[in-house]
Amino acid sequence: MPVKYTDELKARAVELVMHAQADPDTANGAITRVANELGLSKETLRVWVRKHKDSGKATPTESVDLEAENRRLRAELAESRWANEILKKASAFFAAELDRPSK
Repeated sequence: MPVKYTDELKARAVELVMHAQADPDTANGAITRVANELGLSKETLRVWVRKHKDSGKATPTESVDLEAENRRLRAELAESRWANEILKKASAFFAAELDRPSK
């Protein structure tokens, strides 16, 4: 049964290969190295890279909507900051409770 890989993994793997192939010092054996690092078959990765090159896109992540991703990350950051403030207040409350003399 064939293994299913996420689109993100495919895009990142192709991006790593393209980056390695752009540098003459690391171009030789780039697909094999990246495939071994990611635990992929080198033939699978070679097919992904060939399909990407045939598509004519400059980078595999061109299709990502950067504005939507930026909005999502900003909302996640705001939520994390809010949760952090709650945790700071809770820790201050419980620290004060520990300092009080017990009856």
